[in-house]
Amino acid sequence: MEWTDEGIVLGVRRHGESSAIVELLTRSHGRHLGLVRGGAGKRMRPLLQPGNSVTTVWRARLDEHLGTYALEGTRLRAATLLTSAHATYGITHLASLVRLLPERDPHEDIYETLERTLDDFDDVGEAAVHLVRFELAMLAELGFGLDLENCAATGTTSELIYVSPKSGGAVSRGAGEPYRDRLLRLPPFLREGEAGSNGWSDQDLQDGFRLTGMFLLRHVLEPRGQGHSDARDGFINAVARHRLRGALP
Repeated sequence: MEWTDEGIVLGVRRHGESSAIVELLTRSHGRHLGLVRGGAGKRMRPLLQPGNSVTTVWRARLDEHLGTYALEGTRLRAATLLTSAHATYGITHLASLVRLLPERDPHEDIYETLERTLDDFDDVGEAAVHLVRFELAMLAELGFGLDLENCAATGTTSELIYVSPKSGGAVSRGAGEPYRDRLLRLPPFLREGEAGSNGWSDQDLQDGFRLTGMFLLRHVLEPRGQGHSDARDGFINAVARHRLRGALP
């Protein structure tokens, strides 16, 4: 058995004296493990950092075997990203989200979304917005997508500023106003046609994390006996600290 694919490093653990087992999210073969001979050595260490993009050849005698990877780096982001707290926490959290997907099950849209997320991860504002959007994409991929394009009460597409915590559907300003204390806020960066990131307020980012966090817990994590990763809290706190420093005179 042999295939060639693109991949993003999610994690690595030592195996024996000199080898390592590397976990990739690949474009066409999903989340996949493989043995890298010499992967525990200094020469391979920079390549095998989470967040790096690689091309890989996987070989095994049978499809169900662990197999071996031959890797070549294509975008070594980790050298820059892992020097900042928000990126270190964020990449760890992104990997924990991807591990919710079944092993060896292709999810090409998630692969492309993760790649775009990591490409903009050096900017704190971009990173926060992208991570909320990635959580939203994971909800959809796992079968629990939110309907944020039409008002759940009236069907309109304008002034969608709330989300129903029961249905996960957007709610317009007019329909939601009497129930505003019971609704979640839909931040501007998740509304159709509104782009950008650095202009969003701290409240906008908090609202985004509250929105995706609640539905992830309810539909995905708690049924598996899990909670949010410590890395998620670390990322949110690191973003808040960075933005506070930037606001100080």
